[in-house]
Amino acid sequence: MTAASADGVTPRGTSRADAARDHLWMHFARHSGLYEGQQVPVITRGEGVRVWDDAGRRYLDALAGLFVVQVGHGRRELAEAAARQAEQLAYFPLWSYAHPPAIDLAERLAAYAPGDLNRVFFTTGGGEAVETAWKLAKQYWRLVGRPTKHKVISRAVAYHGTPHGALTITGIPAAKEPFEPLVPSGITVPNTNQYRAPVHVRDDGKAFGLWAADRIEEAILFEGPDTVAAVFLEPVQNSGGCFPPPPGYFDRVRAICDEYDVLLVSDEVICAFGRIGSMFACDDFGYVPDMITCAKGMTSGYSPIGAMIASDRLFEPFAKGTTTFPHGFTFGGHPVSAAVAMANLDILEREGLNDHVKATAPAFRSTLEKLLDLPIVGDVRGAGYFYGIELVKDKNTRETFDAEESERLLRGFLSRALFEAGLYCRADDRGDPVVQLAPPLICEQAEFDEMEQILRSVLTEAWSKL
Repeated sequence: MTAASADGVTPRGTSRADAARDHLWMHFARHSGLYEGQQVPVITRGEGVRVWDDAGRRYLDALAGLFVVQVGHGRRELAEAAARQAEQLAYFPLWSYAHPPAIDLAERLAAYAPGDLNRVFFTTGGGEAVETAWKLAKQYWRLVGRPTKHKVISRAVAYHGTPHGALTITGIPAAKEPFEPLVPSGITVPNTNQYRAPVHVRDDGKAFGLWAADRIEEAILFEGPDTVAAVFLEPVQNSGGCFPPPPGYFDRVRAICDEYDVLLVSDEVICAFGRIGSMFACDDFGYVPDMITCAKGMTSGYSPIGAMIASDRLFEPFAKGTTTFPHGFTFGGHPVSAAVAMANLDILEREGLNDHVKATAPAFRSTLEKLLDLPIVGDVRGAGYFYGIELVKDKNTRETFDAEESERLLRGFLSRALFEAGLYCRADDRGDPVVQLAPPLICEQAEFDEMEQILRSVLTEAWSKL
């Protein structure tokens, strides 16, 4: 990375590169390189599907920031919506009070949600929404006289957030280990990575879907149905590389949850608001959960907000007597964020972006599938505008890279090489090594082609270095 531009100084007159090194604690980041001559990439502006760094170099944002910027960067009307609301009412809590933006947004989200999911509890982000869902599940079962139902089931390698409860639900051992002991009661079952499925069901999507769903039933029976409160599942699992649900999977999961009276939580922090094609991805896959958690695309990242949306059944015990849900966040449902969310949803509807995703996702997939002719590409999978490309050492055997090879491939070469080639995306090894793509929903074929061309060039070079 090059040095900061001539005006790349802080108000205190410090080089921003030096100030970043000395004061900014970045998330999920290794800082050691900053003391060995590396510099932090500093992104200064965005427009449409592009972002620019402090040296004026342009990049295609193929990750929508962090699965967030659905409508693209630089939308003036979203900035103006924030300014108008800040001038009228910049802040007021939802602790026994309400304000118009939160009321309007809650009504709108309830209208989008399937079934009787009519109650919206606002947070400031996705991890808080997941934490809220588990706490609600536990209190709900207590209120209806079943206090032993407190455990949660989630999938291997799934990411559900970093708060202690959400981290328990997360299925990534390396993310949990530094913070153990965590909240007890988390149970992990297999995910829906068909590329890595057991051999006897690998080539039969429906058989694999039923096999994977039945592992949830197996876990419920092993733990005891009277101890299991909820199952947390993403419509398309993010971590590990965009695992879509096999045919029949969610039908079977819904039936299992109904049979054993277990709540089904659809964690749509990434998948909601058009990422897969509908406002809520559970609609894309034909199931009705008991709760939805959402965040990211609700505002396209122009202001932070999240939400847990619950069914009328779950709210019913709180509608009488002195019962309360003793849980909340200072900035949950912030009026500025709620106003921005309303304006962002206006754009999604007015410009037909959900329909655009449904119409162009097959072309996005087919463009990425061209990469399957490379020896390093084992699988291309996903849905909507959310895809993972799994990298392998041997396509015939599906042999993956060991830890040292993965370190050298992803962190030692790929992440930097893709960025320097003008593509911002994600190279990840929380499961097997993958490259993930989740661009703004305004992308067209020209951007799909650009992603494929850059990936082809960089992955070809990566293979030559192995």
